[in-house]
Amino acid sequence: MKNQSKAIRFTLFALLYFTQGTILGYFASLNALYLLGNNIDIAKVGVFSAIALIPFVIKILFGMLSDRFNFFGLGYRKPYIAIGLLVQFVCLLIVANINPGQNFWGFVALAFLLQLGMAFYDTCTDGLALDITPLSEKGTLQGFMVGGRAVGVIVAASVAGFIAEKLSWPLVFYFLAVLTLLPFALLFIVKETERSTEERFNWEAFGAFKNLQIIIAAVVGLIIFLVIVGANQIINPSFSDRLSVTLSTAGLLTTVWGVGVTLGAIVGGKIMDALGDKTSLWVSVLTVAPALVLIAYVPGITGAYIASAIFGVAYGISQAVYFALAMKYTKPAIAASMYAIMMSVTNIGQGIGLALSGGLANILGYPITFVIFAALMFLVLPFMPVLFKKEKVPA
Repeated sequence: MKNQSKAIRFTLFALLYFTQGTILGYFASLNALYLLGNNIDIAKVGVFSAIALIPFVIKILFGMLSDRFNFFGLGYRKPYIAIGLLVQFVCLLIVANINPGQNFWGFVALAFLLQLGMAFYDTCTDGLALDITPLSEKGTLQGFMVGGRAVGVIVAASVAGFIAEKLSWPLVFYFLAVLTLLPFALLFIVKETERSTEERFNWEAFGAFKNLQIIIAAVVGLIIFLVIVGANQIINPSFSDRLSVTLSTAGLLTTVWGVGVTLGAIVGGKIMDALGDKTSLWVSVLTVAPALVLIAYVPGITGAYIASAIFGVAYGISQAVYFALAMKYTKPAIAASMYAIMMSVTNIGQGIGLALSGGLANILGYPITFVIFAALMFLVLPFMPVLFKKEKVPA
């Protein structure tokens, strides 16, 4: 219910996003290096990442399931969140025993299933957040969510990098499996709301997608996430190639990036509240592009830490700004479905970005690829006049 303890609600959502962040931290800091270390080239790494992301592209199906069906009377959101967490947990236990160099497609299949579980609980977490969070708290909520995910990235990157270098790769996956279980206690405490008649699933609610501003908002999300996620994948491989960083250093670089994301998420929420949507989107563009150019040509390891932190801030601002913007377009009757569609479009952008960054880096090298991605960020600008035209989005 919306009058439940704010601290408990926000802590649950922060933990659910923290758990997701631990997996993202592994992918951001170590997965590419792990695969490269098993004689898999960077172009194939990009293809792997794009395939593993497919569940997030089809998450609309999970949103529709959660919006429409109460799971054996246990709820519309919480049972599905629990199932997704358990799928992620089991896949991590199994993948610890798969060598990607010897069984690449088996590794891909498990990564796909793991991401399927993550997409499942991610979608239903968003639905639960939309159900039980008052509109006045949504900006703060996004700060907790993006911040929680960033902290997960920090913990995974720093600790997992150390474990990989000093102990073993299987222990990295067991460590991530343990962290997956953290949200369960609060999941059983927080209550779902009773869905009123107007909040129940109906197909007519999808007519909202005829609105041009909603379509443009989705396209803007695709561009932003294509750039920030695609570029982020090749940061540590580029530093490894140019600066010969170790696995531990790669983990620390991602930790610094994660601290930046946390700060950026907080700043992004404040900017949205103080300056409005349009100015916030401008801040996103004008922080991401210069950060990527800096990463492309940073001369040494000290500069790499600085560039990682700056890009982390830009990344966090961009996520918080876009997520808060997308929440404004949801309809109660299809809250999880509609938000999932918006997020699915961003995930299509991520898939394109992951494949594109790996392919371009393989052909053109890392510096030119970063410059290209910086330029792509400016594709957001032509859509802004329509996106921010003063027009009421259908309720």
